[in-house]
Amino acid sequence: MGTAPGPPQTPDPGGHYQFRVIVLGDAAVGKSSLLRCFVEGPGGGGGGAATPCPTVGVEFYSRTVPVPPAGKAKLQLWDTAGQERFRSITRSFYRSAAGVLLVFDLTNRASFEHVPEWYHEAAGDRPPAFVLVGHKCDLAAERAVSAEEAGHLAATLGMAFVETSARSNLNVELAFQTLAGGIQRALGPGGLIPHRGCGAVRLIPSRSRRQPPAQGEPRERCRC
Repeated sequence: MGTAPGPPQTPDPGGHYQFRVIVLGDAAVGKSSLLRCFVEGPGGGGGGAATPCPTVGVEFYSRTVPVPPAGKAKLQLWDTAGQERFRSITRSFYRSAAGVLLVFDLTNRASFEHVPEWYHEAAGDRPPAFVLVGHKCDLAAERAVSAEEAGHLAATLGMAFVETSARSNLNVELAFQTLAGGIQRALGPGGLIPHRGCGAVRLIPSRSRRQPPAQGEPRERCRC
């Protein structure tokens, strides 16, 4: 059972944030491979001959990255299933996400054509930060979507576009760093509001990380 977000906080340039991120896209576009490559490094991205099993529901990963000028952000990464039978599970996570990595397969034209549907489904009334990712760019001979076409769609939807390959570890870091930067730029009045408790963006101020809790004072805990 979730808890209500704590009181809104003023963004702290030197603070430590937690950003909730969901990874969306059709089944078999390589979402899990991208996440494993980002979190575990090359070799964690499923580059071998084995066929990865489809994600069942939602799986979780996390990694901390630097955010300018002097802060850090723990990316709480949700790997969502692309299969239609899991869409109701996926939808339940949209409202509490600060950012979306929207992934399609550059060798699968249909997965690209479904991008607007995924976007409008996730955007809702409060669009979070988005990055469009064209995955499997190493398979040049099988390419079905041009960089120009994908870039035009990304511009139309108001998001950055990055081509990646988990197999080659190409631009994987860039995709997630671009999204983290987009979330950070969205912080503040009229945008995403950091909270001390649960929420799409959680702020852990610098002073809280330097000082231990007072004697007998319970540590802050999020039960999202």
